[in-house]
Amino acid sequence: MMLPGRGPRVLLRRLRDVMAEQEPAQQKLDRIVHLIAANMVAEVCSLYVLVDENTLELFASEGLRPEAVHRVRLRVGEGLVGVIAATAEPLSLAEAQRHPAFRYFPETGEEDYQSFLGVPVLRGGALIGVLVVQNRTPRHYTDEEREAMEIIAMVLAEFLHSPEVLALREELGANRVRSHHLRGESLHPGLAIGQAVLHEPRIAIHQFEAADSEAERRRLREGLKKLRDELETLSAHPGLAGSAHAAILEALMMFAEDASWIHRMEDYIRLGLTAEAAVMRVQSDNRARMLRQQDPWLRARLHDLDDLSWRLLRILARGDGNAAGLNGQARELPEQAIIFARGMGPAELLDYDHHHIAGLVLEEGTQQAHATLLAKALGLPLVAGVEGATDLVEQGDTVILDAGRGEVHIRPDAELLESFQTRMALKQDARKRVLRLKDAPPVTKDGQRVELLMNAGLPADLEYLDELGADGLGLFRTEMLFLMQQRLPGRNEQESHYRAILEAASGRRVLFRTLDIGADKIPMFMPDAREPNPAMGWRAIRIGLDRPGLLKMQLRALLAAAAGRELWLMFPMVADIGELRGARDLLRSQVRLFARLGRDLPRKIRCGVMLEVPSLLWQLDALLKEVDFISIGTNDLMQFVFAADRANPRTARRYDPLHPAMLRLLSDIAQKTRARAPEMPVSVCGDMAGDPLEAMMLLGLGFATLSMPPAGIGPVKAMVRSLPLETLRAEVPKWLAEGEGTCSLREAAAQFARAHGVEIVQV
Repeated sequence: MMLPGRGPRVLLRRLRDVMAEQEPAQQKLDRIVHLIAANMVAEVCSLYVLVDENTLELFASEGLRPEAVHRVRLRVGEGLVGVIAATAEPLSLAEAQRHPAFRYFPETGEEDYQSFLGVPVLRGGALIGVLVVQNRTPRHYTDEEREAMEIIAMVLAEFLHSPEVLALREELGANRVRSHHLRGESLHPGLAIGQAVLHEPRIAIHQFEAADSEAERRRLREGLKKLRDELETLSAHPGLAGSAHAAILEALMMFAEDASWIHRMEDYIRLGLTAEAAVMRVQSDNRARMLRQQDPWLRARLHDLDDLSWRLLRILARGDGNAAGLNGQARELPEQAIIFARGMGPAELLDYDHHHIAGLVLEEGTQQAHATLLAKALGLPLVAGVEGATDLVEQGDTVILDAGRGEVHIRPDAELLESFQTRMALKQDARKRVLRLKDAPPVTKDGQRVELLMNAGLPADLEYLDELGADGLGLFRTEMLFLMQQRLPGRNEQESHYRAILEAASGRRVLFRTLDIGADKIPMFMPDAREPNPAMGWRAIRIGLDRPGLLKMQLRALLAAAAGRELWLMFPMVADIGELRGARDLLRSQVRLFARLGRDLPRKIRCGVMLEVPSLLWQLDALLKEVDFISIGTNDLMQFVFAADRANPRTARRYDPLHPAMLRLLSDIAQKTRARAPEMPVSVCGDMAGDPLEAMMLLGLGFATLSMPPAGIGPVKAMVRSLPLETLRAEVPKWLAEGEGTCSLREAAAQFARAHGVEIVQV
């Protein structure tokens, strides 16, 4: 039982006083377990701390032998304490020694104690320790005592992460907290080692005990009302009617009315917690269950409650409550920062100096997210769908990000860190080798010049043009300006943006792609563009033709920005020659308008298409008569050819770009174009062009212009300069003829590269 007048509220106040004292951390821990034992009328109180992935160490004890502290260690799952650690569930026993998991440690002297009550110490749903009380006499601990212990454990969790206790743990040689190996979806490959930076500020609870429980209950109710109002406001947005997002918001509103969730928070307030502490306590319970839950329906429901808890905590923090606040959000980045966020918008990502960002880890990111598109444009390694990442990582933690494999290692051990540092060093050496080629021309061993262009979407990207020695921009994604703003950019703003790009290119070719929005790129000012099957829906040129005012404004901005220069302009997602003609008619109308107004025009306008819809392949003859150039968009073309959504992790990598069907299709385009329009510029644009082995095959098919992400320029140039191109072009037709029934010609290409000393470098 608990002593009269010594309920959780009184004990919390006393614990807080001890934690605030100016004395060594170990002394504080010793005083804390003494206070808990006295309050719980227990003869023993012990605190075990998780010191690595699978080990608990006795950190403080009242009642057990003092020499056992920092000497007794047990595995997760070993003994009663280990069972609590493995299940993250409380355990109450009147006769502990009868339990099959009971294990006796002679050095502790605990053989005399019968009754046992232990609770997990959780932080953000992750286990960091176990708190135990024991008595000699067999007895049943009450629900009130168990709840009191859980509240105490919540406060202890925060103290165990204070700088003074972390310093003690380092001094003792214990890891700060367990390492974590998390998995998610690879959205942009790359390898990085850096320090964790939490994008979203944590809610810091400065006061756990309530001075007035009724006042805290009212604050909770007011916070819940504001939460429901926010959700209703979001769901009432006209652009969400009938969408999947509306259904999600409706589900959240239903959970916000969940009586059991609300009653559990109110119960903790009655036990003496503030509204914020009560929300956090219930949230920690839910998250612990969620992390261990196999049932997908229940896991999803717990995730919704977790989301609601965060929203409610932020509402309470904004309301100037008893003592909740937001930790400062760090914008001063370490040299190699790995940003962790539940979700992130593109403007938020741009708030950071991207030169110091080594990678991104998102809980809720997808291929369709705007931050994903921006991260790709910036060349940042990105893993998304990493559930619970922001709860398991601490600011400043060492993190390994293997984005190509979709893996995140938080607080890795020394051996793993050394292994990855070796890999990083090898990649850095490879990168230095290819960067030394920046001024070397991309000419094959047999003297054929290859044009290497770069893909970009931001003015900042153009700094790579000189750094990498690219020939120009084979794709400038004009939609990035639109995706980063809450409103539609005006014509003057667009004109200024495009002019800056042309000036930064210093006379090198820039292929401007008109707005490619829709599908995985939805501007914030166009919520009604969301669709169930967006890749094949209302997007790109279809939006431009249906909303001609939008396309006309962009065309006017491009014409004005390129005045006196050469303007290369291409239309995306053209599926029918009539769409191209419609877009060209709009362009001609704007040219005539400029002429009437006496406005300066570009000295030459070259108009082309991004060939990425298979239907256009059977209109190639007509197409070649209508355009000045063609850019083959392999990313979308491949997904349409194989009916495999590249935004879906289950299908995105199902088909190899070097599949004979894809290569035959590209070969047909190259041959027909050379035969019917030998002078027409044709480039291949996309991830395929930036992979050295895949780019080698494109050259073998007859292409001579490749446009790729910045990271591909150096490795592809190294490949080109070591390539006997004519020898390769003699072999490729044989591979295509013999490749019937095979799923990939990758091994054939790799064997050729090895046999002929072609440099295939991945950086």
